[in-house]
Amino acid sequence: MLCLCSCSCSCIELNDLTDAILLLIFEKLDNFDILYSLHDVNKRLNKIIRDPLFTSSLNLVKWSSKKFLNNFSSNIIFNRYCLQILPDISMKIKWLYIESSSAKHILRAADYSNLYGLALYNMKEKTARRLFTDKNLSCGIFKKQITRLIITIDQKKKDLFTKVKICSCIFSIFINLTHLTFSESSFENIVRLLIDVPFRSFSSSSLLALNIKVQSFSQCLYILDGRFSQLQTLYVDLAKVLLIDLPENKVKIANLKCFVLSCPWEIPSYEELILPLLYRMRNLEKLGLYLRFYVKDRFIDGNHIKTNILSHIPQLNIFSFHIHSLMFINNQLNLPSKEDIQETFIDLKHTKIISYVDYFREKQLGKCHVYSYPSEMQYYQYITNHFPGGLYKYVCLISLYDEHPFEHEFFIKISQSFPFLESLTLINNQSQKSKQSYKSINNDYNSSIVIYNHLITLEISKVHEDYIEEFLFNRKTYFHNNIYLNINYKSLERVTHSFTRYDTRINSAKISDIILVGEKTYSKCLRDYFPQAIIH
Repeated sequence: MLCLCSCSCSCIELNDLTDAILLLIFEKLDNFDILYSLHDVNKRLNKIIRDPLFTSSLNLVKWSSKKFLNNFSSNIIFNRYCLQILPDISMKIKWLYIESSSAKHILRAADYSNLYGLALYNMKEKTARRLFTDKNLSCGIFKKQITRLIITIDQKKKDLFTKVKICSCIFSIFINLTHLTFSESSFENIVRLLIDVPFRSFSSSSLLALNIKVQSFSQCLYILDGRFSQLQTLYVDLAKVLLIDLPENKVKIANLKCFVLSCPWEIPSYEELILPLLYRMRNLEKLGLYLRFYVKDRFIDGNHIKTNILSHIPQLNIFSFHIHSLMFINNQLNLPSKEDIQETFIDLKHTKIISYVDYFREKQLGKCHVYSYPSEMQYYQYITNHFPGGLYKYVCLISLYDEHPFEHEFFIKISQSFPFLESLTLINNQSQKSKQSYKSINNDYNSSIVIYNHLITLEISKVHEDYIEEFLFNRKTYFHNNIYLNINYKSLERVTHSFTRYDTRINSAKISDIILVGEKTYSKCLRDYFPQAIIH
């Protein structure tokens, strides 16, 4: 029997606690472990763990080493779930989260008469074919019960057409689907939703909400061409901005109540592409725009947003945005300041707006960030020293650029502002002015270490060598294993003292893939210095 042990090693049997206290304790724990540990221990505990708190939504996957894994650490646990636990609680399960390789066994293990939500992780084409052609499942649970579906594509698969083949049949199998989310376990996944012209079968008269990543803007327009006649909520993330055979459609999109559009790259022809699309959505109640693009002579500011967006969508209640506009300045003198931009938002009293402007005289380029805060954006590009800080818990990808140096304190601010950062690109050729000494003044190394708990990709091939030291010196920066590193070979060789430097060896050992820019002939010491890395 499980016990709760205090620091003094006293042991209190679970049966001595009231049901209310047990529920308070159990709700702090993982329901997967609760069900496995306490199922069939006794009648009282059986009754407690059958509470909807533990049975209505059952997560059978875990996130580990930057990928989704089965929660089943052994066949014994898997078999006990399939043979005993799932059949016993199946009537109470409404949502199931499953790793796709075990989905067929789990779904056939019991009669889930109240199941309406299903999440399938690490989906592969072959797995989808086996699962979706199973007659018992396709004619039963899939066709009659599932109304909400989440699918993530296997992150190890680089097949661009995996989504195409899944999408081509998904609505003929899940005929009552109202909510569909296609997501990736990592932003790095190569994805493509559709071929240039989508399949006719990619349509539904029941779908109300769609959250998906597409390859081009034309595919976004196809989704809105009427094939989803009841669609009310649409989240679209553009993987690229490919302007291929844009469909001509000026029909009003009357049912859409929520539209969120994001893209990490520059969008060409903002006024020709984005604004006409928004003008077709006059009934929107929620709008999210997370975009960046070039403008001709004026940054996107509060006046532009009020005149060209808000005034055309009269029923809009919630507008979240991060608009990053770029403009060639051509030696202009009277350029707007941060205060000038901020002043244009004075009428938006119920929303906190952050703005800042940078002018890069070498490139003759101006960049202006304006965004609502707190923010739901996933990408934050071209961050400079003017970055005001804050908390951006949804951001997974950033780039840093400035014509002035980034000091160590700036990277501390970055790591604290983006706690779930996965990809960091840095471009800066200016040397740091005040390098961190190996010891801080109070001899406390840990107090000044920059910590990246979720970092996957680090691109520092266009930087001054100070920044290579900033990331590889283990008393300045900490990150976990399996880092993908893009770096200039000669700079790396100098910073690591021809691959002999002790202070950069610990972080170098955490690199799993390294792209070397420039030199094609490498030192024999390179591989020993990066013992875990595949060198490209």
